[in-house]
Amino acid sequence: MATAAVATTTAAVAALLTFAPTASAATTTFTPSADTYVQDTTPSTNYGTSALFTVDNSPVRQSFLKFAVSGLSGTVSSAKLRIRVTSTGNSGNGGTWKSMSDTTWSETAVTWNNKPLIDGASLASLGAVANDQWVEIDVTSVVTGNGTFGFGGSSTSSDGAYYDARESGADAPQLVVTTGTAPTPTPTPSTSAPTGDPVLVGAGDIADCGTGGDEATANLLDGIGGTVMAIGDTAYPDGTAADYTNCYDPTWGRHKARTKPATGNHEYHTSGASGYFNYFGASAGDPNKGYYSFDLGNWHVVALNSNCSVVSCAAGSAQEQWLRGDLAASTKPCTVAYWHHPRYTSGASHGPATSVQPLYQALYDNNAEVIVTGHNHNYERFAPMNATGGLDDTRGIRQFVAGMGGTGLGGFGTIQPNSEIRNGNTWGVLKLTLHSNSYDWQFVPQAGKTFTDSGTNSCH
Repeated sequence: MATAAVATTTAAVAALLTFAPTASAATTTFTPSADTYVQDTTPSTNYGTSALFTVDNSPVRQSFLKFAVSGLSGTVSSAKLRIRVTSTGNSGNGGTWKSMSDTTWSETAVTWNNKPLIDGASLASLGAVANDQWVEIDVTSVVTGNGTFGFGGSSTSSDGAYYDARESGADAPQLVVTTGTAPTPTPTPSTSAPTGDPVLVGAGDIADCGTGGDEATANLLDGIGGTVMAIGDTAYPDGTAADYTNCYDPTWGRHKARTKPATGNHEYHTSGASGYFNYFGASAGDPNKGYYSFDLGNWHVVALNSNCSVVSCAAGSAQEQWLRGDLAASTKPCTVAYWHHPRYTSGASHGPATSVQPLYQALYDNNAEVIVTGHNHNYERFAPMNATGGLDDTRGIRQFVAGMGGTGLGGFGTIQPNSEIRNGNTWGVLKLTLHSNSYDWQFVPQAGKTFTDSGTNSCH
C-alpha cells in the first residue's frame, strides 16, 4: 500500500480558437493517498486493501477518498474528481458524492463503527452509471489550492455501483487540477455562417451537472462552425427549467443561437417537455409536435420527435404523414434526419426502437442518406440499411448513434448486424460536412482522447 500521492504534471496549451486568444494552463493529476469503503452488516471489518470501493443501500455501503495536493502554483481554475465504474447492478446507481471535513481517517483502520462523517457540500448525484466508464465530478469549489481534500459517496438505492480503487493501478481514481489561465474560457461564439460547405454538428445525451462531459463537448463546438444538432436528453435529469439553467446553459447554451434541437425522453419527465420548449423557443418547433425541417445548402434536414407514446410515430400518424409530405415537397437532392431513439443500436442500456420504424421507412422511401440518433450513451456507426435492417449499399440509410454528448458513458451488449464501429468511453461530437452531392462524417473526440471515426458517402 503506497502512502503518498502520485502526481504527474503536464503543461497543456489550450487550442487556438477563432474567437478567443490562446490560453495556457498547467494540469496536475493526483491519485488518492487513501480510499476505502465501509459496510453496515460487517461493522468492524476494514476494507482498506480492497481493489474496489462501492456505494449501495442494501447492505448500506459508503466510500471515502482523500487526496494530498501539493506543488501547485497559481490559482486553481478547475478540479475534477474522476472515478472508474467497474461493476453495477441492473441500473447501477452511482451514488451521491460530497466533500468531507474529516481527512484524518486511516485507510487501514476505518470501519463502519468508526467511519468519518460525509458532511460537506453535495457535489454530484450520479444516477445510473454503466460498467467500464469514467465518471467525472466537478470539485472546483472544494479544491482551491494545496492541502488534503476528502470526498465521500453514499446511495439511497439498493442497486449501487463499484469503482476501481487506487490498488487497481491504471484505473485508480484521479484528481485532475488545472492552475493558471483557465484552458476553457467562456467565449462568445460566432454565429455567422461558416465558409465553404455547410456543417451539421452535435450529439445527444448532453448536459449533466454530475459530469464534466458536456463542458468537454461544448469546448469542441467552440472550434467547429455550422448548425448544432442537440439530439435529445439535452438537460438531465428531468429537463426542468432549472436543469437548463444550471446544467445546459453554462456549456452547450453558449451555442444556443445556432442550435436546432430534438426532444429526448428526459425532456418529457417535465410535463409537455415545457422546460425544453420554453428554453429553445421557436427553434424547437411547435410544442405540440416537436418535429420540423429546414434546409442547409443542398441538403434537407429533418428533426423528428421519437417519443412515440407522446407524439405518435405510427404509419398514418400525423407525424409520419407530415414527414412524407415534407420529403415529397423538398427540392434538395440530399436528406439527413435526426431524432433521439435509435432504430438500430448495440447499446447495453436501450435496445433498438421498433416504434420509429415508420419514420425510417418514410425516409428510406424518399432516398434519404443519413439518420443520427442518441439515447444510448455511446457512439456507433452502421452500414447503409433499409428499414428492416437489411444491408443496402444502393439506397440504404446510414444510421449513427451519437449519444456521447456529455452525460455518463455506456457500453454495449449484443452487437447488431451491420454495426461497423463502436466506442463507449469517449465523449465527443459527430460532424457532418454537407457537400453538394455527398457528405463527410467525423467523430471529434474530447480533448486528450484518441478515438475517432471518419468517412464519406455520395447522396443517392
